[in-house]
Amino acid sequence: MQPHGPTGIPGPSYQPTARCRRRPQEGCGSAPKRCRMPDMTESPRIRPYRREDRPALDDICVRTAHNGEDSRPHYTDPGVFPDTFAAPYVYLEPELAFVLDDGRGRAVGYIVGTADTVRFARDFRAAWLPLVGDRHPDPSGPPATPDETIARLLHHPERMIVPELAPWPAHLHIDLLPGWQGRGYGRRLMLTFLEALRDAGVPAVHLVMAKANKPARGFYDRMGFEEIEVPMDDSVVCLGRTTHDLDGV
Repeated sequence: MQPHGPTGIPGPSYQPTARCRRRPQEGCGSAPKRCRMPDMTESPRIRPYRREDRPALDDICVRTAHNGEDSRPHYTDPGVFPDTFAAPYVYLEPELAFVLDDGRGRAVGYIVGTADTVRFARDFRAAWLPLVGDRHPDPSGPPATPDETIARLLHHPERMIVPELAPWPAHLHIDLLPGWQGRGYGRRLMLTFLEALRDAGVPAVHLVMAKANKPARGFYDRMGFEEIEVPMDDSVVCLGRTTHDLDGV
């Protein structure tokens, strides 16, 4: 698989301002009519990820990474979170990345993932880790800090390959800023992702979440995810569901 996108974080894209033109019939009287600027605000919507969304995705990930809360008070370099759990997905499989747009072009939530976890782990090792590994060195011994715990995950993508999860080949990560949670947007993001997997012929998907994140567990239960018994750390739980029967979700 060929990676997509830039190796670094792109800067904000140029947004041309709307030009206001006088209609010919308005003429040039002594009291010209005031020209109104068009309303550029739209309703919040789900759309495909764009390259210029990358800084926003990093920010969302950092601000929701600590059991659903802001990771910045707890980590020396919280950038290890997007480098592990968000950026590699938009780099390797941007076609499965979707964002919640606030109506002004800013991403305030996202869902990312892969259709094939085994392939993704291989591509992560070959194409992504060389780009970011030096930012977050792999600890030489057992992780001694919270940062080192996540860095260890970054440097060992093969951890994602669990034989018991073969019937659920895809996996995902979803995050929304706090002000956008509980308003139905997470459901819309999830349905968009599940439909994309279904249309690609992927039968099922799994995710791994911290048991401490109780609100997230309630959301996944409502979305039809069920617990999968797999050998994992006691602090996390694995959930999965099929990509079919989405009408009742």
